[in-house]
Amino acid sequence: MKKIITLISALVFGFALHTAQAAGNAPYDETADAPAAVEAALKQAQSGKKNVLVIFGANWCKDCLELDKSMHGQSADLIAKKFVVVKVNVGQFDKNKELIETYGNPTKKGIPAAVVLKPDNTVLFASKGGELSNARRMSEQGVYDFFNQIVTQHQ
Repeated sequence: MKKIITLISALVFGFALHTAQAAGNAPYDETADAPAAVEAALKQAQSGKKNVLVIFGANWCKDCLELDKSMHGQSADLIAKKFVVVKVNVGQFDKNKELIETYGNPTKKGIPAAVVLKPDNTVLFASKGGELSNARRMSEQGVYDFFNQIVTQHQ
């Protein structure tokens, strides 16, 4: 019975994901040129006096989808004021590997993973301990606290 419920859940999630991707609601653009997107964000951050928040994740990842949802909730104002956000698709851990390595492999302990960059591309923070890999178990407040702590430490 448990296997049937798990299978049904997987099918429903897969259908929901396919529907979201078809509607253009998938948070990780699987066709984007991630290095170019990061470069553009760095330029935008420089003129806007912000840092760049790079989120590595994938559309199949439930924690990545939950983090994305939380980033549009309670944390939205904080993130908008302090960061230019770039979401980088990691695929099945086979996409954008060079970019991931550039920032010290923050995905090593799971996704989603975050890197905060100064506008000169200097790393201020990288989630090397899988800090966001259980995003579906973090509350909205927990996600807010995570980003607020980064902002506070790197002002």
